[in-house]
Amino acid sequence: PAGAAAAPLPEEDCMKLNPSFVGIALSSLLAVDLWASKRLGVCAGEGSAWGSARPLMKVIEVSGHGIPWLLGTFYGLCQSDSSAAREVLLNLLFALLLDLVMVALVKGLVKRPRPTHNKMDMFVTISVDKYSFPSGHATRAALVCRFVLRHLVLAVPLRVLVVLWALVVSISRVMLGRHNMTDVLFGLLLGYALYGVVEHCWLSPATAPALFALW
Repeated sequence: PAGAAAAPLPEEDCMKLNPSFVGIALSSLLAVDLWASKRLGVCAGEGSAWGSARPLMKVIEVSGHGIPWLLGTFYGLCQSDSSAAREVLLNLLFALLLDLVMVALVKGLVKRPRPTHNKMDMFVTISVDKYSFPSGHATRAALVCRFVLRHLVLAVPLRVLVVLWALVVSISRVMLGRHNMTDVLFGLLLGYALYGVVEHCWLSPATAPALFALW
């Protein structure tokens, strides 16, 4: 009948509205992320707006790369004659390895490609480095920053420099065109969280005597 109330939508049809809204919202956020990241990629190439600063950005890139950190930590571990220093360095090595594994796993699962304006001239890459999410440099910067501030006795100016280094390394990833902003933001959050895992699983002569017997 014309005056009868409209029949309610089936429950499954009602539920389709929410995924549609969420999909539109996510697509919009992704579009903004890609647009803003491209605008901020001012050092992505020699011809970019800040192309002359690209060599400096690449030096900053190396400072946050995993290989120098792993080699430096391992060397310090071999040279250290203090049990306390060996404990800290062994846990830093564990943190760096955990970071590499977790970033590789997430990159392999998400498989987000690098920004189209990225120039593939990175320092020592591996297979998963063709993917963008998350930024390994950002995870490492956040993880190392928290680790150093917690376990090294530093004067206030040095503590400020450590935090600034982590921020500059993270920002440089977008400026070089290596990553989108969401890659870096998630990387910082992941690195911050990984430090909690390292603290929870802290290696000591009591918990891991076999490891300490090697040194």
